[in-house]
Amino acid sequence: MEIELNINGQIRRLDLPAGVTLLEALRDYAGLTGTKYGCGEGQCGACTVLIDGRAVKSCGIGAANVAGRKIVTIEGLASAPGLHPVQQAFLEHAAFQCGFCAPGMILGAVALLGQSPSPSAAAIREALQGHICRCGAYPRIVDAVLSAASKMKESRRG
Repeated sequence: MEIELNINGQIRRLDLPAGVTLLEALRDYAGLTGTKYGCGEGQCGACTVLIDGRAVKSCGIGAANVAGRKIVTIEGLASAPGLHPVQQAFLEHAAFQCGFCAPGMILGAVALLGQSPSPSAAAIREALQGHICRCGAYPRIVDAVLSAASKMKESRRG
């Protein structure tokens, strides 16, 4: 079946077999491999993308179910001239080691900051509890999100 998906601001026409998950459509048909396959059961958060600004685990939703909605992957997050503030903060705070969880964690954090621009550390931990970091970098991840929130707040003022 042919389906139109709005991925990272571009309409993509993909010829997909019935029952393909959004994760499979992104990785295998659209060539966007930044979204990671982790557990395949929606438990680890590695496959998180934004759909209409909300964090969604793409392994658990059919691609056909998101036609016409705005999908953002890690590849579509940054805009010229640089990285998104959350991406930059993850680098500055060494908020990952192996990096496998980073795309999902970053997109989860972006969704959180879109809903709550000044979250507490506890709110960040709660919002990201469905994301597993194999390296255990959780304290640095929380620090990175707090830092990004602060920088984003400053940029809105200035």
